[in-house]
Amino acid sequence: MSEKTYKDLSLTGGGSIALGILTIVFGIVCGVLMLVNGAKLLKVKSDILI
Repeated sequence: MSEKTYKDLSLTGGGSIALGILTIVFGIVCGVLMLVNGAKLLKVKSDILI
């Protein structure tokens, strides 16, 4: 019974690490996209106001 528990814990730990890495990468990508879009909006702002 303890072998099954050990294997389950190993799989759960590995899955959690993989999910954490994916979350970090997704967060960085979203942040970069938000910065790029914000810069584009600020650049176009002067064209709209004139």
